[in-house]
This record gives sequence, C-alpha cells and structure tokens, in this order.
Amino acid sequence: MKSMPLCTTEKMLKDAQIAGVAIGAFNIENMEMAQAVIEAAEEMGCPVILQTTSGTAKYAPLTIITAMVTAIAKKVNIPVALHLDHSGETLALEALESGYTSVMYDGSKETFEENIRITKSVVEAAKKRSIPVEAELGSIGGKEDDIEAEIEYTDPKMAAEFVMKTGVQSLAVAIGTAHGVYKTTPKLDVERLKEIRKLVDIPLVLHGGSGLSTHDLQNCIRAGISKVNFGTDLRIAYTEGLKEYMCENPKKVDPRTYGLAAREKVKAITLEKLAIIFPR
Repeated sequence: MKSMPLCTTEKMLKDAQIAGVAIGAFNIENMEMAQAVIEAAEEMGCPVILQTTSGTAKYAPLTIITAMVTAIAKKVNIPVALHLDHSGETLALEALESGYTSVMYDGSKETFEENIRITKSVVEAAKKRSIPVEAELGSIGGKEDDIEAEIEYTDPKMAAEFVMKTGVQSLAVAIGTAHGVYKTTPKLDVERLKEIRKLVDIPLVLHGGSGLSTHDLQNCIRAGISKVNFGTDLRIAYTEGLKEYMCENPKKVDPRTYGLAAREKVKAITLEKLAIIFPR
C-alpha cells in the first residue's frame, strides 16, 4: 500500500461537485478523533477532511496537530486534507505556516467590503503555497467554541460578486443551518441555495451538518453543496463513549482503554455521515 501525504481540498471538492456528492469535513480535537475519522473514511474508500477550530488551536498548537494528522494519514491510501475552520486572518496565516492544506477565513461579521478585502489578502498569501481558501458570506447561526452568531442568509448576487472579487476557492453559505445542537427542526432555504449555485461556480460548503436529517443533507447536496461540516455530533459521540466506559468500568485508570471506547463511537458516527453524503 502506497502512503499519501496530506493533500489540499481543491481537487477533492471539484471532483465532488462534478460527481454530485459531498466531502465530509469532521472537526477533531485529539488523536483518537483523528484516528477514528481517517479509519472510517478508509473503510468507505472516500476522501476526507479533518478540521480544527480556533478553539482547538488554543488547546493544542497547530504544528502538533499537523504532525499528528500527517502521521496518521501516511498509513492510508485515501486523500486526507487538514483544514482550519472559522478563523481570523492571523490564525489562517499561521495555519499556512504550520502545514495545513486548507484554511477558512471567516469575515462574516465584517462589512461586505472588509470581508472582500481581508479574504482577498488571505487568498493571495495562500496562493504562494498553492493552498485553497474557504470563506463565508452571510452568517451561520448557533455557537461554536466561544463564537456565537445569528443566522444571516447569504444573498446570491452578493455571493457571485464576492467570489469574483476575492478569488476564493470555496464558499460557506448561510441557508438556515447552525452550529451546535438544534433546539428545533431547522428550516433550510434550499431554493436560495439553488440560486447561489446558478450564480457561483466554485464548490459550496454547508456548515452545521450535525443534527440534520438524511433528507436535508442529501437535498442540499443535490442543490449544489460539495462539502458538509460535522463537529457537534463527533463531540457528543466521543463524550458518550467515554462516559459509558467509565460507568461500566469505574475502577479503570488507563486512558488507552477509555480513549479506545470513545474512538469507536466517533468512528461509528463518521461512517454513518459518510454513507449519507458520499454514497458508494
């Protein structure tokens, strides 16, 4: 088996766009979660993106995350990318230096003009390393780490202008999804998504995939989504696996045993999501 280094997200997202499927992008916080996601993707035989948030970057240096994911990815022969999710300009540039193969600059809280200016700057810096950049227009609702926002739907015409002026390689769109746990069933504006797809030719990204139904996920992919982000579902699975093991084995003190139990839970949920968005 030939090992593969980390790859960028550009080709995998374009291929997914052509094939009418979506690449799964999974937020990981530690070695066990990284192992689980890559093992699941290898079993499914599909490309995969591992992501870290700005909060995870505070928990562990980006260079350590890069080294860890690279080492695990070298043992498989599927495309694996490492992506920085929802970051500011400074952290995005740091990720480029640290070996990440994809970055997201999130300027959704800035004015339209300022979002364009900074995104373009990040794109130009990333281009020197042949690394693709994801940006966001509109605002994904909910809370991720310490970032909280209300949903602000993406305007299709503004999206087309934004992509043209920034040269960004993928775009996260706001159509009613949210980060975190959904308190009520989300109402997704799929018609808006279809309109964006007509005006924008680069891959589109759906944030807030955790908690969405199979129908909603597949409907969004049919309407033009090429990348789906999952974070909360993996955190819940990891924590449940840990709690279940400790309740059943309260005297165990070996981190490897409960780490393995948590890893298996994360692998199971990853397999479930990949089967929905990247059917074989």
